[in-house]
This record gives sequence, C-alpha cells and structure tokens, in this order.
Amino acid sequence: MAPIMKTTIFLLILSVSVHAQNLDQLAREFLETLPEAMKEETVYLLPDKERESFNFVPMSRPGPSFNDFTEVQKEAAFALLRGSLSETGFHQSREIMQLEEVLYRLENNNPGRDPLNYHICIFGDPFSGEYWGWRFEGHHLSLNFTTKSGLLISAFPAFWGSNPAYVRENGQIVTAVLKDETETGFQLVNMLSDPQLAIARFSNNSPREIITGADRVAKVLSPKGISYGQMDVDQQNVFDELVSIYLSKYPEYLQTEYKAKLFRDGNENVFFAWAGSLKPGAGHYYRIQGPSLLIEYANTQNNANHVHTVVRDLENDFGRDLLKDHFEQH
Repeated sequence: MAPIMKTTIFLLILSVSVHAQNLDQLAREFLETLPEAMKEETVYLLPDKERESFNFVPMSRPGPSFNDFTEVQKEAAFALLRGSLSETGFHQSREIMQLEEVLYRLENNNPGRDPLNYHICIFGDPFSGEYWGWRFEGHHLSLNFTTKSGLLISAFPAFWGSNPAYVRENGQIVTAVLKDETETGFQLVNMLSDPQLAIARFSNNSPREIITGADRVAKVLSPKGISYGQMDVDQQNVFDELVSIYLSKYPEYLQTEYKAKLFRDGNENVFFAWAGSLKPGAGHYYRIQGPSLLIEYANTQNNANHVHTVVRDLENDFGRDLLKDHFEQH
C-alpha cells in the first residue's frame, strides 16, 4: 500500500475515534474474565504463524470456545465481537451460529453441529497500545481483525456462510441469513444485456467452491468479467448496493475506507463476473473485484441452498501491509 493510503487510513481512524468503541478496552475486559490457563490458550504473539490461518469448515481449532466460557465470559466475548462489527454484522453472525441448531436437527442430531463451537484467539497484547489482532472462528464464520489505537485497521479476510441458505417450515421461508447477497446478485446479472452477459459470464457451470478457499494469500482472479464502467447507471446502482451489502457488516468508518479502496484505481478497474445458473435452484457463483479488494460468492452445495462468501483485502489481509513496517522496526 502506498504511503499516502496508509496516512489516509490513520487520519480516518482519528476522525472517527469518538464514534467507535475502543477495542483495546473490550479485549482487555474479555481477557480479564479468563483464568490464567484459559488466557494462555487464547493469546498468541502477533507474528505467530497461527495468525494467518483461517478456515470455515467443521474442524478442531485452537483457542477456547463458547462451550468453555461462563456466562460472564460469553458476554464479554460477544461485546468484543459486537464492537468489531456493525449491528448488521453482529446480528448476522449470531444468525449463522444459530443455524448450527438447524443442521443438528436436519442431520439426525449430528453431534458435530454446535452453536457454541466458535473459538476466539487474540494475537498480540491489547494492553500495550500497539497493534494487535483477533479471530472469531467456527463453522461458516471466520472473522479476522487487526487493530491500532483501539480501532480496526483491517477486518479481512472474512468468511460468512449459510447452510441452509433458506430455512423452510411448511413450505414457508422462515430464515434466510444471506438472502440479500443472493437476491441482489441475481438482480444484477439479470439486468445485463446479452452482449454484457457475454462479457460477465465466464462459464455456464459454477465452480464447486469460492476459488480463493482458505488461501493465506489471495490474488486477483481471471477472467475479470464486465467492468463497472461498462454498466449503465441502473446497473451501477445495483452493483453499488451489492457491494454495500458486504461492507455493511463493519463499522461505518471501515465501510467508507473499503468502498473507496475498491474504486481507487477507477471504474474501469472494478469488475463483476458470473458463472453458472441465472436463476435460483441451481449452482451459481459471482465475484466482485478491483486491484485491491475481492468479494466471492458461491452457492453450489445442497441443491444450491448452501452459500459461501468471502471478502479479501488483496493488499492488507490480516493487516499484513500495515504491520510490515511495524515488524521491521521491532
């Protein structure tokens, strides 16, 4: 990231400090609820290799989970999560956790489905006033945050998934956690003219999964698709709405920063690409990307009722770019 962009980030952080929760304080309050043995399981050095490990499938994970926490510890952990997200994002994260109860019933009381099996790791020292990060992770949620001066400087990579995507009872939809990501994507692709669709749609078949998966380092994907500049005004408005759906999960100051970052290199360098079905009910995939930001969406499993989404900062995942200078100086 260019020095001017780094300066812009810190000026933005300073300008919003009175409007955001102090994450240093929330992390300290959480850690102070933990006994020493649990604290040792939770806290890693900031440059530990575990810092850049993330995943979104059921698996054994480091760090204590909500199964280990008392009610006081759960409350403090959720306060830290709420402070790291917008109310929209916090509510959606809780909905994703609660879907584990739905899967428990759908999969004949599968003991691997557990809405409390979400783990917390903290990287660095929230008491120091320096950089530190933290991770909230379990099935279909992997949220990675980096902070400085009590505010977020990075919220990516971030994985949000939903299975089932649509929960039905007696034929009626009762829950649809990532509904907006799905329906607005379909709205946009079906607004494209035939010549535009020929540019945007790179395959009649969708990939089986988000292409970046759990890669520690994500890269720009090809083909890029149709550019924002090749869309008409109505299409651009829906594109903007789709981007806002993904960014709305984070504090307002980060929404502004990441939207500006996506369009930093001009409209012609921001793209929308699609693969698979143009209608619900069959596998489909799309991505939004600029040189520095990538959003992927895939809905291919369980008869296209199982959504995976990820947002990657191609320059600063895990706060990597901003931490580089810090590590070199220390």
